[in-house]
Amino acid sequence: MKRHYVGLLAMAVLLAGCATVTRGTTSKVQVVTEPAGAKVSTTLGYDCTSPCTIMAGRKDEFTVTITKDGYEPEVVEVRTRSSQDGQGAVAGNLIAGGLIGMGVDAANGADLEHYPNPITVTLRPVAKPGKRS
Repeated sequence: MKRHYVGLLAMAVLLAGCATVTRGTTSKVQVVTEPAGAKVSTTLGYDCTSPCTIMAGRKDEFTVTITKDGYEPEVVEVRTRSSQDGQGAVAGNLIAGGLIGMGVDAANGADLEHYPNPITVTLRPVAKPGKRS
């Protein structure tokens, strides 16, 4: 009988943080621009050229600045919110991980998702000054 409890305890410890196990603590945020080839910079210190993918911690909220010569710069605020997938994984803690698992998931944001994702931006050409007569 004691071995049965030891097995259950071991399973609970191994599955603690179900969302952490099934979803991880990072996510990919895609950036797509029209036209392509824009410089993408984030307040997290990542730079890339669109189209590209940014890897960020699930709890990270950040700003994306998109620039391209001849176009107006665009700034996008990326926030986090609870996701349906994350909520389902966290619910698994009720069965297997208990309060410890729920605490682990809450601490590392495994139940969160970034939005907007993907970031889709149509760049506007810089307005040309009018002609003077």
